[in-house]
Amino acid sequence: MSISKTAELKALKRVSDVVALTLREMREYARPGMTTKQLDDFGGELLSRFGAKSAPVITYGFPGWTCISVNQEVAHGIPSEKTVLQEGDLVNIDVSAMLNGYWADNGGSFVLGRDIHQHQQLVDASKQILQQAIHQIRGGVRIGDIGHLIETKAKKNGYTVIKNLCGHGVGKGLHEEPDHICNYRDPYDTRRFRKNTVIALETFISTKSTFAVESPDGWTLVGNRGGYVAQHEHTIVITDGVPLILTEKNEIWN
Repeated sequence: MSISKTAELKALKRVSDVVALTLREMREYARPGMTTKQLDDFGGELLSRFGAKSAPVITYGFPGWTCISVNQEVAHGIPSEKTVLQEGDLVNIDVSAMLNGYWADNGGSFVLGRDIHQHQQLVDASKQILQQAIHQIRGGVRIGDIGHLIETKAKKNGYTVIKNLCGHGVGKGLHEEPDHICNYRDPYDTRRFRKNTVIALETFISTKSTFAVESPDGWTLVGNRGGYVAQHEHTIVITDGVPLILTEKNEIWN
């Protein structure tokens, strides 16, 4: 969406605060021995407490309040009583919600407990690349140039990007124009970011894979070449300068 009223910005800030807080609290609540269903139920309770509705549930009928992906799961992991979190797991939580007709999206990968499997470097790269990309976005910048930046930074760190998972517009719905804000350079993408537009920018930084493929459960995505993926996502408003990061209260960055 494109913001044209102060009231719209206030409403977007409100739902963005909710998803950011939910994501932060879920990360702090997570511990070894807990199932991803228990963690998801905790997140669902937080969303309900604020009067927000789970975006994947009301948009796609997703079987969980949030998406929780563990280790070699890339995205859209289904919360389950069978998935028990372990020390050192690479965990991704993606929280998106609707509140009073406005939508926001926020996600982040982290290492649970001690980094016994050496995932922290991947997590750090994903966070840093997203921050670098955000600070290059402003009205008039080519969308493809941001994808090129993300891919280039990933390669310099020894990683690849997932090419079929992308950022997107958000605001009055979960997925809006501009769609396919990719993590790689598309020479045919001549679109430019527009001032006052709201987008969810996200990284998918991988140790091996370049595409995500669907698992038999019909939801969970895994890498086409295996390995691990870290994802980080912020909902932002594009300006003439540095974007306004609506989900910046998310302390997962610390």
